[in-house]
Amino acid sequence: MDERVEITFEPLSAERVLRRVERPEAGAVSLFVGNVRENSRGRRVACLEYSAYEPMARRELEKISREAEARAEPSHELSSLRCAIAHRLGRLEVGEASVMVAVSSPHRAAAIAACAWAIDELKARAPIWKQEWTPEGFWWVEDPANPSADLTLRRQNPEAAEHGAAA
Repeated sequence: MDERVEITFEPLSAERVLRRVERPEAGAVSLFVGNVRENSRGRRVACLEYSAYEPMARRELEKISREAEARAEPSHELSSLRCAIAHRLGRLEVGEASVMVAVSSPHRAAAIAACAWAIDELKARAPIWKQEWTPEGFWWVEDPANPSADLTLRRQNPEAAEHGAAA
């Protein structure tokens, strides 16, 4: 199991993710933190729920991490980049971190580029599913690459108040 990938129901720790990429030769570290925001597509978000088929999600995150590391600067060895990814599952409240990607490199441009690439690939490829809970019910977010996509309310949910989605 790759120690640079974490899938957990516990709160994410930037310090823990950063430790996974720290190295003496790394002059730069880029960290992306994705938080639950209070508004999405014009609706108030009460909370998000993430679920995944964990073995498959872990394998895909490990592949993304390795591919990000292979994006080394041409003038450096392939091992010059190190990438760590952490994703949270379960119910998350507004303001909580859902995903973290850290990349270390000898130079900042490579770290920033690889970090941006890794989060884009994670959102496109990882078998991790997200429900947005609002006062009206919940939506499965089906196209994370297109946040303005017209999502259909999947169910009017009388239990929405249990998820903090009371009007």
